[in-house]
Amino acid sequence: MPVLIEIQDPSSPLAKILVPQDAPTLRDLLRARIHHEVATHNQHLPEVFTGLVQPEESEQILNGFRLTHKRPLDADRQFTQACDAFARNGFLVLAGERQITDLDAPLTPGEPIQFLKLTPLIGG
Repeated sequence: MPVLIEIQDPSSPLAKILVPQDAPTLRDLLRARIHHEVATHNQHLPEVFTGLVQPEESEQILNGFRLTHKRPLDADRQFTQACDAFARNGFLVLAGERQITDLDAPLTPGEPIQFLKLTPLIGG
């Protein structure tokens, strides 16, 4: 039975997402989120992608990533990049009061999930 998970992320238009697994893990949620972001992008093909991770051939701007040319994105490639970014601490994930450090950690239905992007500071 699918599980509805609440996402608290000011950079994402998602408020809740349906994860198809009965006992979802962070990996399942991340896959569902990335596939939703890419599907939304591919429907409209805007110049700026506002998803969780930076697509290839794009530059980071204030509120997203500007693509070098309008094009559909590959959800599986974006998911792989998201997993790599998570492993490199490109973003943190909080479930309730705890930080999730393993993509295969189980999620508790009803527990709010927060994605926190980390931005490197420039200068000293």
